[in-house]
Amino acid sequence: MSGATPHFRPATSADIAAIVGLLADDRLGAVREAPGLPLDDRYIQAFDAIESDPNQMQVVAELDGHVVGCLQLSFIPGLSFIGTWRGQIESVRIHSSMRGTGLGQQMIAWAIGVCRQRGCGLVQLSTHQSRDDAVRFYAKLGFTNSHFGMKLTLDD
Repeated sequence: MSGATPHFRPATSADIAAIVGLLADDRLGAVREAPGLPLDDRYIQAFDAIESDPNQMQVVAELDGHVVGCLQLSFIPGLSFIGTWRGQIESVRIHSSMRGTGLGQQMIAWAIGVCRQRGCGLVQLSTHQSRDDAVRFYAKLGFTNSHFGMKLTLDD
């Protein structure tokens, strides 16, 4: 990574296009995202919902004034584990030019720190089964493959 230190912060509406660009910048996102301008209104609506919910945080990693990473952080209350709050990390992306530089590790460490500050007793995430590099990356950070995740896509 360059000598500059990345800055992690809550995203603003001015970051939405850059975030969508990051989400589209891989083989899975390329077929499910719509990064063209003007942005689809559903991105704006989703961002507004995230921003207005105190248990949601859209985060960007900024380096030299450019958005080079993103993730969504959710804080989930639950009765299980004696009322333990969970931090859920989703939609992690690092700009293709920055992959392998340590930025992802720094961003996840930052997110875990925020979860600790919020009183979470557990941090969880999911990644697509085909993302072998991501699975190895998260395992290296101490995440374990403890559950079998399933999804159901709802048609419009």
